[in-house]
Amino acid sequence: MTDASDGRPADASGGPPARTVTLADLLRVPLHRLRLIAAAAGVGLLAAVGYVLVAPPMVTANAVVAVRPVVTDAFTPSGAAADRAVNMNVESGIATGTEVVRRLAEANGGDQRDVRDALTVEVPTGGQILRFAYRARSADQAVRSVNLAAQTYLDVRRGMYEKQRAEMLRSYDDSIGRVTAQQGALQRRIAGARDGALDAAVAELAGVNSQLTQLNSARTEIAAVDVNPGWVTRTAERALVSSGGKRPLYLFAGLLGGALIGVVLAYAWESVDRRVRSVADGREVSGLPLLGTVRHQWSRGGHRAVEADLRYVAMAIAERVRQPARVTLLAAREDPTLLAAGLATALAVEGREVFVADDSGRVERLRAAVLADEVRVPTVVDRSRPAVPRPRPSGATVLGGPTAEPVTSRRPSPRPPGAAPSVEVDPTLTLSRLGTARDGRNGRVVSVEAVVVGLGSVRFGSWRQGADHGLVLYNAPPAESDPRGVVIARQGTAVVVVERDRTRQSDLRRLVDRLRTAGVTPLGFVLTHNGWG
Repeated sequence: MTDASDGRPADASGGPPARTVTLADLLRVPLHRLRLIAAAAGVGLLAAVGYVLVAPPMVTANAVVAVRPVVTDAFTPSGAAADRAVNMNVESGIATGTEVVRRLAEANGGDQRDVRDALTVEVPTGGQILRFAYRARSADQAVRSVNLAAQTYLDVRRGMYEKQRAEMLRSYDDSIGRVTAQQGALQRRIAGARDGALDAAVAELAGVNSQLTQLNSARTEIAAVDVNPGWVTRTAERALVSSGGKRPLYLFAGLLGGALIGVVLAYAWESVDRRVRSVADGREVSGLPLLGTVRHQWSRGGHRAVEADLRYVAMAIAERVRQPARVTLLAAREDPTLLAAGLATALAVEGREVFVADDSGRVERLRAAVLADEVRVPTVVDRSRPAVPRPRPSGATVLGGPTAEPVTSRRPSPRPPGAAPSVEVDPTLTLSRLGTARDGRNGRVVSVEAVVVGLGSVRFGSWRQGADHGLVLYNAPPAESDPRGVVIARQGTAVVVVERDRTRQSDLRRLVDRLRTAGVTPLGFVLTHNGWG
């Protein structure tokens, strides 16, 4: 005996064809793990909110410094290319240099690396302006720090210019001292010179005097240089500070980051906890044919669509079994009670007498579910027609052929064969009133324990009580924890119930292997929606 084929073509090597992963398959995992992604996104958003509430927002203060070149005549215009008079790149480097950062760190009592990260200097193209910006936790600290940075830059730059001027003046003073000493020597030589040497000494003294005059003139120009590197044109004030304005960005980043982490966790979880997502997954894992699918009641069509699905599944099961039939509804970890009640209703509508067996204390749930489904019996069922012919009057004959004989109607025995005789006066009448009831819709006589559905009926009880019935549906307990379903399936056949997005592929594969090992060939599997079990 061979296993049922799933109807898919095999490749040239004899194995199952490789399944193509589509974009829908990639999107299916995040959609089915939407709760996990939403939880991760919520955690990320809460973390961002906590950071925004705990960590004070960053505020930025700005100050502007106008840089001027060092010239001897401050009233001389700079010309069209003002930025060429001063190398603004060098000035920007000085503004963010070690000396400025060190003084800020000493004033704020922080680390120089934090100060360097908080201080930024911008240089507009074609101008002689430095824009200082300082980011801090408080407005007072930002204002104080940016003003200190601007003033420190001017002090550092002025100190550099003064040092350069002092070096140049010292050099001129040395040169003037040497020339003055030479001038004194010439003057002494002229005092003791004669006629021929006097003219030469006087001419040399005139050249020394001219050189001394030039040196004094150059020194005067250097001493007159204005070493002021610029001035602060706009100081920072508390009213002018600007907030970082990144709180919404932090919240969005936390939400987006949490969602991305949730997607990664969803794929990681899916890789270790595979579930049956579609009919293709059920066929691939179990190797069984599909008997039908049952949609959710909230899907398009509502109860009518679900009832139609159940009728199609019932027709598929009825096509594969012959009475007396023992069909076990078996699931790995799920509860197939609702499906068993729906199938029993669908089978009984067409006139079958169905016995639903359960040994796990779910009989009342089955009865309640069948009673709820019985109200929505399809209108195509004519309940006015009796399921069996009405009793004929005594002495009536039946035309069964040329040798037809009169048949006398007999009332059925009130006791099963082998039962002890009753001592009551009219036991037949008494037992008929207690044990049977007449259905007012179609006039059929049924047991008080049965639920009339359409042209048939559904009875409930244990597996032993249904031994004499022609069609028995056994509502088996989960096979992972109770082997009774597999044991009873050996006496008939089994229908594997697979719940979408809940049944694990490993559990389904293990259940099918156990059935085949026990000698049970399942009819197929039914794929139900999550929660239908």
